[in-house]
Amino acid sequence: MEMLIEENNQKRELLNEKNKQIYEDILVYVRLSFSKSEQETEEILMELLDHLLILQKEDRDASELFGDNPRGYADEIIGELPKTVTKKSLCLFGMGVCYFFATSTFFQGFLVMLLSFLFDHIQTSRTYSLGTVLVNSFSSVVIAAIVIYGMIRYLRWSCFNSGSKVSERIFAGVIFGIIPFGLFIVLFYFMPSFGVMINLEVYWLMPIGVILFFVGQWLRKKA
Repeated sequence: MEMLIEENNQKRELLNEKNKQIYEDILVYVRLSFSKSEQETEEILMELLDHLLILQKEDRDASELFGDNPRGYADEIIGELPKTVTKKSLCLFGMGVCYFFATSTFFQGFLVMLLSFLFDHIQTSRTYSLGTVLVNSFSSVVIAAIVIYGMIRYLRWSCFNSGSKVSERIFAGVIFGIIPFGLFIVLFYFMPSFGVMINLEVYWLMPIGVILFFVGQWLRKKA
């Protein structure tokens, strides 16, 4: 499949500007469809690219292939692709979760240790409520998953869209940046403490983050 993707990347450079824009919109739209066979997706995208290159060589319009509604044409392609939940998809999801917690855990520990080095009165130990940690962790994964899902839906919606790119970016920044950040703040600062209390030196968060990072790397190689 990697060879197909690389070949696709090379052949796309042969398209003129107009055909390249139409094809890349279709490519992004189809690739971002959920639970579809990656192999068959790349095969049909390559077949479309070959047909488009033939039309271009013969000075014929791309509408002869895609019609007047490229989005509808792409939806038809997606409808014909077989559904599949692959091992790769599960590994990539696990990788994303590990990277998310590796980053947040490591930098939390690093920041506290840095502040304790600069200011002697900073406490390096923290008391964590196990129940609160578990709920916050689960809620964080859910919020992150919703944001990622929303971003994918937004990217698919923006394909074939000739509207203002500036307003689209502002809209995306608010929906996928400011709002999720606000939810995380509310979640971590207003969630009541409950469950078993655990006292932990914050510097342990850094090696925990490193371990989670390498688990994510392992899952990435498995994908």
